[in-house]
Amino acid sequence: MDVNSFYVSCERAFDPTLIGRPVIVLSNNDGCAVARSDEAKALGVEMGAPWFKLETDATFRGAGLVAKSSNYELYGDLSSRVMQLLGRHSAWVEVYSIDEAFLGVRGTLPELQQLARRMKQDVMDHLGLPVCVGIAKTKTLAKLANKAAKKNAHLEGVCVWEAVTLADREQLLGRLPVVEIWGIGPRLTKRLNGLGIWTMKDLRDSDAVMLRKRFSIVMMRTILELRGIPCIPMEEEHEIKDQLIFSRSFSTPITDTHGMEQVLGIYAQQASARLHKHQRQAKVLSAWAMTSYYNTKDNHQPAVTVALPGPTADPLLLTRAAKELLPQIINGIKYARAGIVVTDIRPTGTQETFEPFVNPHEAKEIGPLIQKIKQRHGASAVGLGLAGMKAGPEWTMRREMMSPRYTTHWDELLVVKAG
Repeated sequence: MDVNSFYVSCERAFDPTLIGRPVIVLSNNDGCAVARSDEAKALGVEMGAPWFKLETDATFRGAGLVAKSSNYELYGDLSSRVMQLLGRHSAWVEVYSIDEAFLGVRGTLPELQQLARRMKQDVMDHLGLPVCVGIAKTKTLAKLANKAAKKNAHLEGVCVWEAVTLADREQLLGRLPVVEIWGIGPRLTKRLNGLGIWTMKDLRDSDAVMLRKRFSIVMMRTILELRGIPCIPMEEEHEIKDQLIFSRSFSTPITDTHGMEQVLGIYAQQASARLHKHQRQAKVLSAWAMTSYYNTKDNHQPAVTVALPGPTADPLLLTRAAKELLPQIINGIKYARAGIVVTDIRPTGTQETFEPFVNPHEAKEIGPLIQKIKQRHGASAVGLGLAGMKAGPEWTMRREMMSPRYTTHWDELLVVKAG
């Protein structure tokens, strides 16, 4: 199941005047289009199109194109509500992304079709969000069924793969290119094309063992999934793998060490929160900053890599490590972006630490305590050092066309006047 044009649909759920109009949602700092309504797509608005060009284009202005800044709090809250609602229909839910989930379901074809329609209607009735549902024996085919539900209006947003006639399924697989298969990107597509594999049907009917040797076990699993053999299991939650990255472009350039210290502190403490949430620790932190690609006069890209004393998720240790970049920051240089990366990640407790070397802040669970305070009193309620400043930094995202955060802030709740 996934929500159609999720960001746009969230905006429309609270502002019905946007329904039927061309609407886009912009990326950080109101940069470019990252979500488009069907009407905007029909106008020719491309994914990633820069807003400064769209707003001055007479065609788009004349068509009444509406732009909205990204409202992540609203989208995140509605996503959580969607997933909770889906939990009423199946106890087996894997949240795949902010607008998409896999569910484990069983039943006859009529029962499955009825269940899919009921899920679709429930999300619309409770949250005002349009969704499409695809049901099949494997995740790969379920994704394909979902895509069919989106692109074929007569299916009314629901497609049970086994309910489609064999002839229609074969025709669809023979028509769709391999690049549209879940997990197959452009690079893999070029290599498959070189082997004469152009369509989904070509890949399904190929030699799975041979392609495993040429590519990987993942490719073999995809082939078997296309044949209706489940090979990709359901996951309760996506685990942190090799690294965590926290980075963002600034709306206003950072020009001194004071501002950069705040940036690095905020990112380090976000990394700590994520590690604690997933019961993980890191051994290496890298921090970096850079000027704009277009700043040829003062080009500067300082970076530092710090080996931590031991596996840790402690916000104080991560913040101290990130601040080792500061001696390389040159006052007066306009830094357009910065970030940190934590690597060598492992489950908490994998490496036992002798008591004399136990970090006192970690022993007192400072990180989890900070997160509890933030969950109760808001993200800006507390922080370490400059990252805890109540006023917030000047470099935060520019979002000049952001709608109210209707569901998470009392002073921005929707007001309905009757009479």
